[in-house]
Amino acid sequence: MLAIMDKTYPSADAAIEDMGDGITIASGGFGLCGNPENLIAAIHRKGIKELSVVSNNCGIDDKGLGILLAAGQIKKMTSSYVGENKTFEHLYLTGQLELEMVPQGTLAERIRAGGAGIPAFYTPTGYGTPVAEGKEVREFAGRMMVLEHAIQTDFSIIKAWKGDTHGNLVFRYTANNFNQAMATCGRVTIAEVEELVKPGELDPNFVHTPGVFVDRIIQGPSYEKPIEFRTTRPA
Repeated sequence: MLAIMDKTYPSADAAIEDMGDGITIASGGFGLCGNPENLIAAIHRKGIKELSVVSNNCGIDDKGLGILLAAGQIKKMTSSYVGENKTFEHLYLTGQLELEMVPQGTLAERIRAGGAGIPAFYTPTGYGTPVAEGKEVREFAGRMMVLEHAIQTDFSIIKAWKGDTHGNLVFRYTANNFNQAMATCGRVTIAEVEELVKPGELDPNFVHTPGVFVDRIIQGPSYEKPIEFRTTRPA
């Protein structure tokens, strides 16, 4: 039974071996915090193209998902924030990148709904703006609401602090961000962790994502953990 439950893969490259062109991917992270660095690097090495990626933003020009964007591997982004990525801006303005901009709270809820099996929901966010164009609108309790559809993807790639070989995950502080919800919305969820432990070593009270949501897990060999803007107090 333990062998069957062991979800570990020897490397990021092995974990993404069945990924191909044209797939949809939900990628955890917020800015560069909590990015699945090793899985992104493996996707870049494999040269998978025509990707449709769901992520809060697309990293920066040479970090995070920005690596895939600069290599021309992404055809569509579903995001809430363009950020400081000049490549993102250029590709979008020149028509080389399809972009679906989604209010951040709505994006988080669409991802959560996808993982919970809720096909759609109504929200007042975006009513009366371009966000609502072409969408169903209804009135509830005197407020106009916009129908938003859940997000489900072929794969989810996420990053956690600790995990066990059964796929149970613990996130660290703000690196949780979108990772926890995105672990549930992918048909195949691949997690990378800094520390991989044996079953029973994680306190169940502190597990954020149960292993039932995780299909594959790797231990990342290294992490750069880049910072977009380093701000310090004057000396």
